[in-house]
Amino acid sequence: MTRQQHIDQATTAANRAAALAEETDKAAHHADQRAIVSNLAAASTAWANAARAHAAIAAVMAETNGEK
Repeated sequence: MTRQQHIDQATTAANRAAALAEETDKAAHHADQRAIVSNLAAASTAWANAARAHAAIAAVMAETNGEK
């Protein structure tokens, strides 16, 4: 993958994490959806971790290519 592809993947993953965090918050306020809150939170965390990983890879690629 190129640096730009990693940046794009990080952005996509961060957006998905944010959307799931919002869904988690909404579910937490509805008694009939509370059973899925922990699953939504875990999914949001996984997407956030993916975003961080792609961002870190892109940062290292920038450093090794002499970009800042």
